[in-house]
Amino acid sequence: MEFTEKKEAKDRISRLKKLIDYHRTLYHTFDSPEIDDSAFDTLKNELEELENKYPDLVTSDSPTQKVGGRPLDKFEKIPHESPMLSFNDAFSEQEMTEWLERLKNYLGYDFDKGNSKEPLFYCELKIDGLAIELIYENGEFVQGATRGDGFIGEDVTQNLKTINKIPKKLEQLGKWKIPQHLVVRGEVFITKKELEKINKEQIKKGLKPFANARNLAAGSIRQLDPSIVELRKLQSFQYDIVTDMKLENHEDKHKVLASWGFNINPHNKSIKTIKEVLEFRDFWESKRDNLDYEIDGIVVMVNKNKIFNQAGAVGKAPRGAIAYKFSPRQATTIVEDVIVQVGRTGVLTPVAVLKPVNVGGTTITHATLHNFDEIERLGVKMGDTVIVTRSGDVIPKIIQVIKDLRSGREKNIKIPLICPVDGSKVVKDGVFIKCSNPRCGAKNRSLILHFSSRNAFDIRGLGDKIVDRFLDEGLISGPADIFELKEGDISVLERFGEKSAKNLIQQIEKAKKISLDRFLYALGIFHVGYETARGLAKKFMSSKNKVTIELLGRFFSSLSPQEFEEMSDIGPKVSKSIKDWFEEKRNQILLQKLSKNGVELEPFREKTTGVFAKLNICLTGSLESMSRPRAKEIIENNGGHFNSDVTSKTNILIAGDDPGSKLEKAKKMGIEIWDEKIFLTKIK
Repeated sequence: MEFTEKKEAKDRISRLKKLIDYHRTLYHTFDSPEIDDSAFDTLKNELEELENKYPDLVTSDSPTQKVGGRPLDKFEKIPHESPMLSFNDAFSEQEMTEWLERLKNYLGYDFDKGNSKEPLFYCELKIDGLAIELIYENGEFVQGATRGDGFIGEDVTQNLKTINKIPKKLEQLGKWKIPQHLVVRGEVFITKKELEKINKEQIKKGLKPFANARNLAAGSIRQLDPSIVELRKLQSFQYDIVTDMKLENHEDKHKVLASWGFNINPHNKSIKTIKEVLEFRDFWESKRDNLDYEIDGIVVMVNKNKIFNQAGAVGKAPRGAIAYKFSPRQATTIVEDVIVQVGRTGVLTPVAVLKPVNVGGTTITHATLHNFDEIERLGVKMGDTVIVTRSGDVIPKIIQVIKDLRSGREKNIKIPLICPVDGSKVVKDGVFIKCSNPRCGAKNRSLILHFSSRNAFDIRGLGDKIVDRFLDEGLISGPADIFELKEGDISVLERFGEKSAKNLIQQIEKAKKISLDRFLYALGIFHVGYETARGLAKKFMSSKNKVTIELLGRFFSSLSPQEFEEMSDIGPKVSKSIKDWFEEKRNQILLQKLSKNGVELEPFREKTTGVFAKLNICLTGSLESMSRPRAKEIIENNGGHFNSDVTSKTNILIAGDDPGSKLEKAKKMGIEIWDEKIFLTKIK
């Protein structure tokens, strides 16, 4: 949905702000989120993009300008010595590039120019846990707090003291002296194994299991009874020193922390270039499941402390750092349309057409709605903001409608009364709506296979099994839908991956340019074989019309039966079939869709030169050296006309193994007969 008017953008921003604040309160203050973190991230990202586009609509109460949630009342409040900021998020290489450009523009110079000999960035794994602040006096741990709203946190000292990975007394093992007053920041988390163990116990007790590791860690730290916290075996990494140590690089902070006995993540790394940053992020996205704790991205920061401090902060986030998130497993997007696809069994499947969104590393544009009962259960409308997810080897599905973001312009989705493929009435069959014509699905499947076959659009890789899968998933229900497929729609399916999906989409793109004769054959008009399609192509070319799908449909709709019958091999039955096809409304819609989806016609130019120039050649039996379609292609490429039957116009009959009645007929008519050997000598 494009916000063409600023008024619409303002309304969307207002709704997003309220919704994000609500979910942020649930997440940070009560540790009980209602939506997945990745879906929440896409809501925040949408708000940031809108505010970047309309900077005059940014207000101080925007979630982009605030940190965390309000502190809970049951803990004593502790003001932070300096704000505990959070990070802005990036979800793509482009957004990382934009962050770097903004930083350079603000600083007024290219801090990374010619400095590739030393690390420009420091990258840390972004732990999915709870941020904490630790205060030490003379090397003794005296106080610990949560982030809270970034300015005031909750005193959770006693709970933090139960965590083994938080040192209670510091020891100086290196050259850096421990300050009398020291403020350190880090993250508390819980391992996947511990989460699984605790959830098993929860289920045994008839209690609700924890949704994820972050919720359990945050909930544990906010327990009033420290003995419960101790039982849950929380872990912690420390990653920052707030106290000014006059250190040159952020990397040095980690070295100092390690020398005093703090627990440092061994996978954090200093990196020279932004290219290496992108590679670091991609590496850990592929390896995240190997870790015994959850991560949802990496934190990238300028390594030089002087430059980092000079960059300052904007809103809730430092300019010199950003969280580069992994591909979301769930995301929010907008339902732009709902189309109804017809499967092999005639079942009508509603499919949502989505504003493109990245889910699980793939850009998707479609999501299944399964059936019309599911639409009613979800309460989804066209124009709704929804949460989509990917799981298994099926196309993404909508799992939730965010009704709080409705503007009033959304439209109800109606159950069709007639089948979109053949116009028959639909009938109810349990939870499904089906075409009343029992042959509809099978006939439609045959048409799609014919459409993509070698003599038609010749879409390599689109065979029977793949067409069946696309039909079953509701990705296509007619020939024109093939040209609407996107890589992300099919790479999630069984037997597909990114490479095979890319190859198929390339074949589909290549097939969009097609010669006029092959296009007419591909339409599957009853009684129109390849030879008749060539004849129709010649007829159209003689009209001197521009070769477009629109003019083609108009031309053949205007011809009388007599004008069709003037062409060779076309009698009353064939002429009626052709005229009826071009006059039928659903076929006119098919032509419009093909044109809209980028199919372009190339003029038909009959080959008039070659060894078979002006010869009418027929084939009977099978050839050892090649298939029948290949023999036909060779004859036509050498100027000949391939006939499906022996007639008075036939010049030559090629007789292969097990010839049929055509051989006897040709002998009686005195037609020249070649065996396969003679045919092969002619084409060498």
